[in-house]
Amino acid sequence: MPLNSQTPKLSASQTYSINCNGRLVQLDTPKIMGILNLTPDSFSDGGQFNDEKQALQHAEKLLKDGAEILDIGPQSTRPNAEFLTSKEEINRIGNVISQIKKEFPEALVSLDTFYAETVRFGWNEGIDIINDISGGQYDEKMFDTAAETKLPYILMHVNPSYKTMHDKIKFEDITLQVNRYFSEKTSELLQKGIADIILDPGFGFGKTAEDQMKMINEVEYLGFRKFPLLIGISRKSFIYKPLGKSPLDINEETQQLHMKVLEQGAKILRVHDVAETKETLSQFLRKK
Repeated sequence: MPLNSQTPKLSASQTYSINCNGRLVQLDTPKIMGILNLTPDSFSDGGQFNDEKQALQHAEKLLKDGAEILDIGPQSTRPNAEFLTSKEEINRIGNVISQIKKEFPEALVSLDTFYAETVRFGWNEGIDIINDISGGQYDEKMFDTAAETKLPYILMHVNPSYKTMHDKIKFEDITLQVNRYFSEKTSELLQKGIADIILDPGFGFGKTAEDQMKMINEVEYLGFRKFPLLIGISRKSFIYKPLGKSPLDINEETQQLHMKVLEQGAKILRVHDVAETKETLSQFLRKK
């Protein structure tokens, strides 16, 4: 899809809904997805929440701070992270999902995995959303399994293999490339019967800092207005490295970018810092 005056733009007032296990969730008001990493090696919070008690405590904090979705991550996907099998992911998750659903039944739970087997486990434990960073490219059974669950599916733009996930590619036009990928993948998902699709442009995965800032400026052109957009820029290096800062010291800059993407129609923000993002969302809603 060429970028020109005829390209449909997203609107901040565009409405969407997703069916989460029979619960119809309206996205007319943007949602905050709080990150709950069960990993010892995630780049900014590794090892903090990787036992059941700590995970439940952090889940409670994320919800109190304003998250409506909890994104459970059993495997780090930062550069040079330890590679886990699906079995190892499932062992790491343990009872965390079922305990969260028991303790916080109002919370929506998303599972961040590229394995169909882990999705099936999570489905049996009660997850509401599949968050697959691979776009079905790292496990050939993923799309069929997602279709079987009938859960909403987050489709992320990423390089085609695990080994090349973080290889920096300078695209001639990143927005055009991402839209082509979305067009092909959403067509495949719809043919499989997956109706509730959420699009994630894949910040932090195989893109130059310049291209990622270009995507920030062109969020309104992503997604064809057919599907809600998830933006995950929390603690990403394209923000902190050019500033000479650490991942934990860029909250002000991140919230400025959150406001920018909200104004262009983003519907879900995936974040570590929920309370700060909640304030940004409140400011955005007051301006509407």
